[in-house]
Amino acid sequence: MAEAAHVSSLPLPPLQYVNLYTDENVQKGHAPAPPKCAIDSYSMFGSQYHTDDPIIRPLESQGIRRLYPQNYDHKRELKKLNHSIIVNFLDMIDILIRCPDTNKREEKKEDINLLFIHTHHLINEFRPHQARETLRVMLEVQKRQRIETTERFQKQLEKVMEMLQQTTSNLPDTVDMDCSLIIKPEPIDEDKKVELADEKEEHCFGLDRIMCDIVDQM
Repeated sequence: MAEAAHVSSLPLPPLQYVNLYTDENVQKGHAPAPPKCAIDSYSMFGSQYHTDDPIIRPLESQGIRRLYPQNYDHKRELKKLNHSIIVNFLDMIDILIRCPDTNKREEKKEDINLLFIHTHHLINEFRPHQARETLRVMLEVQKRQRIETTERFQKQLEKVMEMLQQTTSNLPDTVDMDCSLIIKPEPIDEDKKVELADEKEEHCFGLDRIMCDIVDQM
């Protein structure tokens, strides 16, 4: 009982964990090792849990008296609990005004505590449904984003295809090319061919003479 009385129902502040894992502690091996995987049971915040326990533990397994039937409507029971909390709170105020030293104050406090536990338990029973709905919404958002991306890509593809078609249609055909743009080669007369050959030969002879003169002077 003494150990359970000193166990906090909340985790320690983050700095108390951070200070244990400084670079110096890690290098010296003073940092706490990670916890081992739970096999059968484990303790958390002073409460004992088993690995095969359901996600939402029944109230009876926690030693708490149930105030609503086994088959119930969550919405209706939450409204009833909310009204009961308000009524008991008003009764608590009346007791504190009239006779604050009476034992009814403790009884009323326990009643309000029990009502809050039941309200918290009913809200927790919606957690799996909330997780499924959150996952469904995330998948719908991803689906919508991918559909929008696909539609934008398809529009861009259609624009590119249209531009290619326009460019292809604007290209002129080889048959329809303007004949005036084609330069026809002019025929060369035989006399002109002879003159060009003589000029080329004379030019070659002139270069030979220059080279011979350079060699003679050496």
